[in-house]
Amino acid sequence: MEYTIKNEFLTVTVSDFGAELQSVRAADGTEYLWQGDPAFWHDRAPNIFPYVARLTSGRYTVGGKEYEMKIHGFLKYLTLTVEKQSADSITFRLDSNAQTGAQYPFTFTYRITYALEGNTLVTASTVENRGQERMYFGLGGHPGFQVPLEPGLAFEDYYLEFAAAAHPYRVGFTETCFLTGRDEPYPLQDGRRIPLRHDLFDADAIVLKHVPRQVRLASDKGRKSVTVDYPDYPYIGFWHKPKSEAPYVCIEPWSSLPSRDGIVEDFAQQSDLIGLDGGNVYENRWTIRFGL
Repeated sequence: MEYTIKNEFLTVTVSDFGAELQSVRAADGTEYLWQGDPAFWHDRAPNIFPYVARLTSGRYTVGGKEYEMKIHGFLKYLTLTVEKQSADSITFRLDSNAQTGAQYPFTFTYRITYALEGNTLVTASTVENRGQERMYFGLGGHPGFQVPLEPGLAFEDYYLEFAAAAHPYRVGFTETCFLTGRDEPYPLQDGRRIPLRHDLFDADAIVLKHVPRQVRLASDKGRKSVTVDYPDYPYIGFWHKPKSEAPYVCIEPWSSLPSRDGIVEDFAQQSDLIGLDGGNVYENRWTIRFGL
């Protein structure tokens, strides 16, 4: 089922399946969100929980037991409950159950709230550990944005631009997108920009660390833009379908990284996972500002 929130600037539609954004439309009719063409990528904006990206052999251990989980966790495959809704905000809820317990042995409540503040969409995720044992997890977003955003422009007219000059490192991945442990400098044009080209993604996602926590998708030839702020996410990923001319780009805040190549990770030992003690609540907010 789909739900709509709106204000004078934006109309946002969200599905209860994965609490996934389906549309972000401006008052002038411009659709900012990728619309899920299966020829390139059928999703639109999956939410990532409780693990970011791939597990070696789809498996991990915790507490001496082994479990299986798909890429980017299980949230994107489940239907959430609407806990509350107003004209310009909505909160979805997922409580742990037998289905999640088969993949992830923790007792939790996950909530995600979408709220409109002017021309900005705020996404707030909270995780409540309702058990007694320490739980481990990763979080992230995976929204795709239309490129180009305006008629008459091309994919190559756009760039990704950080809020300040930076010297990022690209996280080293194998061809199958597991960690190699070899991160390398990733130079930016004028210290801030990544000009878009389709072949940037031929080797899959570009995941960067040591970057400013704000990035903007824009073109000097147009007015419309998308600015993502991710103050509490240490990694940012950029992606579209490899070896294609897909007319979108994903901007993905990540709290953690995938498994090391060839290693079935023990969640209690994976240092970049969030650890949350029993009875505690974790919250992480990020925003998308639309240049209208």
